[in-house]
Amino acid sequence: MSVLEMKVPSPGESISEVEIAQWLVEDGDYVEKDQAIAEVDSDKATLELPAEESGVITLKAEDGDTVAVGAVVCLIDTSAEKPADFVSSEPVEEPAVVEEKVAPVKIEAKKTPSPDPVSKKSYASGTPSVAAAKIMNENGISAGQLNGTGKDGRITKQDVVAAMAGGFSANDAAGWGGTRNTEPKKMSLMRRKIAERLVAVKNETAMLTTFNEVDMKPIMDLRAKYKKAFSEYHEVNLGFMSFFTKAVTEALNLFPAVNSQIEGKEMILHDYADIGIAVSSPKGLMVPVVRNAEQMSLAEIEREIKRLAIKARDGKITPDEMTGGTFTITNGGVFGSMLSTPILNPPQSAILGMHNIVQRPVAIDGKVEIRPIMYVALSYDHRVIDGKESVSFLVKVKDMLENPERMIFGSKDPVEVLLGL
Repeated sequence: MSVLEMKVPSPGESISEVEIAQWLVEDGDYVEKDQAIAEVDSDKATLELPAEESGVITLKAEDGDTVAVGAVVCLIDTSAEKPADFVSSEPVEEPAVVEEKVAPVKIEAKKTPSPDPVSKKSYASGTPSVAAAKIMNENGISAGQLNGTGKDGRITKQDVVAAMAGGFSANDAAGWGGTRNTEPKKMSLMRRKIAERLVAVKNETAMLTTFNEVDMKPIMDLRAKYKKAFSEYHEVNLGFMSFFTKAVTEALNLFPAVNSQIEGKEMILHDYADIGIAVSSPKGLMVPVVRNAEQMSLAEIEREIKRLAIKARDGKITPDEMTGGTFTITNGGVFGSMLSTPILNPPQSAILGMHNIVQRPVAIDGKVEIRPIMYVALSYDHRVIDGKESVSFLVKVKDMLENPERMIFGSKDPVEVLLGL
């Protein structure tokens, strides 16, 4: 008998342990090479663990176990013959990612369950898998709101993601149980790491926040005029985030301290802008990084943000795609936030917070007009960024957003460029 020991591979630099989120096979199952046999959570991302060889598997860890990188989690008997009735696992259809708001869709409670191609366990109808249960708990979704398409009606991770993308009607909303019971819930490895980092930021940095407001009318007018042509030519939608990213990279070039970080007794300055874009995913808030955003056009920024956001929402983002950023942009406005103080994303020294756009009365040339106004906030580490730099940086971002043509000319007035001033 030839037995292969499968060890936990390193998901990325500095990661020493992972958590078995869910076994996709059962002890004694026959597996094929490269078949996904487990989902593992690190403190940065969720990854699939593929079988290294074909054979009969023996599990050495259970769902929810924390194991060290390099530890043996299962054995594969490579000398075992494939069972005559073995059916190769077919890939699960990926849920469509909804980019625009859609009307709520009522999810039917009664539907004939179809077989789960990746699981041979037997569960009662409506029982969620470990990965599905995590997402459901984090988003307040009850089992009664979902159709289980796994074996025997089991609710899979894909069921939850697809349901969240489609939306829930008001009649499907989960209500209070009224039992006054409490339920302990283990925090995921990623959530525990986030908690540690947030506490460290508050304790170890001199964080301060400055605010300003942006008249979004110029950007909105520009989008209304060119949105259709932009989409047809570049095959990607023209959103607000690309304008903010472009404005930020131009401002970072003028105020390099905002694009720096502290390392020991030194301040590390970067001659590039790797911009982290905070996106919401079923696993929680993730911050994939747009590399060298300072060299990108609006269309290139939009494509990269879309690519990373889809991977994050599908749980396929890698640790390398979420590390190494020099500045972060977060948009609480998509959830209705009017104003907030975003917290730093260490080891970065600054983060820009976007908020919702509201029609507000403002003074324009001595007259009161109604304009679409967004409040913006810049949180920064006062140890390396002075008040003058932080305020000037945010004013420059505001100036370029209210005069978007200046982004083309490196934050200068086009007339000044024409006159060579």
